[in-house]
Amino acid sequence: MGTVTVRKLDDVVIRDLRKSAAERGVSMEQEARDRLRRPLSQADPKKSEAGEPKWHLQASLEEILALGRKLPKVEFDQKEESDRLYDYLDERK
Repeated sequence: MGTVTVRKLDDVVIRDLRKSAAERGVSMEQEARDRLRRPLSQADPKKSEAGEPKWHLQASLEEILALGRKLPKVEFDQKEESDRLYDYLDERK
């Protein structure tokens, strides 16, 4: 068996490798071996090993701002609500 040393890997690559290894319960070294063993044509970054789509938890600024715009405009009396909250808290003492 041969040995390969890879220098100057980006921190993002190391973090991804470490996270993927932890999810599978294997060492980073084993995760790297398994990834290198797969042919590049089979490597689909958008699918997990089970063939299910991976969750991408990154959102663009536009997507985040769009969430805020979708909130319904509901008028309410802020003083009345705060008084109700304080009354409730006083009852619990």
